[in-house]
Amino acid sequence: MTAALGTPCSPPSATLPSASGSNNRAGVNARALRRSVSTKKQAQAKKEEPVTPALSESIPKFYFPRGQPQANINIDNLISKIEKIFSQFPDERASLKDMGLVAKACECPLYWKAPLFHAAGGDRRGYVSVHKFVAMWRKVLQTCHDDASKFLHLLAKPGCNYLEQEDFIPFLQDVVDSHTGLAFLKEASDFHSRYITTVVQRIFYNVNRSWTGKITCSELRRSSFLQNVALLEEEEEINQLTEFFSYEHFYVIYCKFWELDTDHDLYIDQRDLMRHNDQALSNRVIERLFSGAITRNRKVHKEGRLSYADFVWFLISEEDKKTETSIEYWFRCMDLDGDGVLSMYELQYFYQEQSQKLEAMAIEPLPFEDCLCQMLDMVKPEIPGKITLRDLKRCKLSHIFFDTFFNIEKYLDHEQRDPLLAARDAETMGQEISDWERYAAEEYDNLVAEETANEQSNNCYDNVLDPIDHIACAFDLRNEKRHLFEIPNPHCNLDLDEYEYEDDFE
Repeated sequence: MTAALGTPCSPPSATLPSASGSNNRAGVNARALRRSVSTKKQAQAKKEEPVTPALSESIPKFYFPRGQPQANINIDNLISKIEKIFSQFPDERASLKDMGLVAKACECPLYWKAPLFHAAGGDRRGYVSVHKFVAMWRKVLQTCHDDASKFLHLLAKPGCNYLEQEDFIPFLQDVVDSHTGLAFLKEASDFHSRYITTVVQRIFYNVNRSWTGKITCSELRRSSFLQNVALLEEEEEINQLTEFFSYEHFYVIYCKFWELDTDHDLYIDQRDLMRHNDQALSNRVIERLFSGAITRNRKVHKEGRLSYADFVWFLISEEDKKTETSIEYWFRCMDLDGDGVLSMYELQYFYQEQSQKLEAMAIEPLPFEDCLCQMLDMVKPEIPGKITLRDLKRCKLSHIFFDTFFNIEKYLDHEQRDPLLAARDAETMGQEISDWERYAAEEYDNLVAEETANEQSNNCYDNVLDPIDHIACAFDLRNEKRHLFEIPNPHCNLDLDEYEYEDDFE
């Protein structure tokens, strides 16, 4: 190439044979010329031949956003089964109570009954006619080919291919009204909205991995939510469904929120949250929580307060820092400049307050440089000196990393624990109950024990005080510490029936 560039090009006559050359060379070139001409003619002839089907048409379809169609499904047979069920009802109209039989005829889990009822317009009339339902379900069968797409179609607003938080309310209200494991909750209608809000937040916490506030069909498929919905029919004990529906988990979350919400307006500010777990969290991380860096709700930053729905995300993330959602939650909190990387400056910013807390407790803190070396050795970031979200998800000790920088109590627990035990826990992670499930079980037992102790204390006064004194004293004692369902609404300055809990889903 260099020689060609360095020497001047010869004129064409020097490289191509002239017509006055030897006959052999002319004959060879003539044949070559004839071959090239004939080749061009053949190419043109091929172009003029009928076009065969495009290659893309022979590739089998592999993308099915609404599920892969089933070849052996007989829609007419399914519709006839449904019509037979409707024939049992007066005027062939089904109420919500009747929809359990209809759901089974549709070959759906039992607790799809409310979504089926509402999708067919039952919420407007109070009943569903056979014609309306059959028309609706036939369309679903023709366009949706798996459970995820069907469930999304039933719950979503018309024209939407995603689910928002308020879309789950009718479905969950039916679970509250009809599940045997929540029968005791019927008498406490004030707390239906709180339970529903808790479950909705847990659904989005576990399913909406894109953090968009909109659950897509693919996210629904990848999650275990529909399997849990199916288990509602089989499992009478609601507390066994710990991933979404557990009442005990709701009880723990709401009681923790109630303790912090001193004015009981269903919102907490920074001073309220600072009291969580005996001020274990640093002020700097709490300021980040209220900065709007974590939540999509602009009211958090504008009004400087967290709603109950925001608190659900906070508490689960705080007590279990090993899940992908919690790692993303706290990473956003520590990423001050939002560049997707935790720099040494950001780590030092949070560790500085930890050091001050340790000094106030008469504990000599580890110098930041030494702490940094420990964290880098533990996380092993791909880019030296920069910790990314991917690094922390790959690291099995992300909970230790986060607690080191903003939770003083858990940081000290990690420091006092045997490193061999910590390494063993990292190896067995995912093989036992989660940190959140363990925390919720322990706290629920503690809350029940406290309630039992208060009841026994109140009973002791029955034998000592006269009736008039007993009434006044017992009232004061119960106001001091009451069961969740006995918290008096007048002291809340808020009627939960009038509270628009849809605001939690913004």
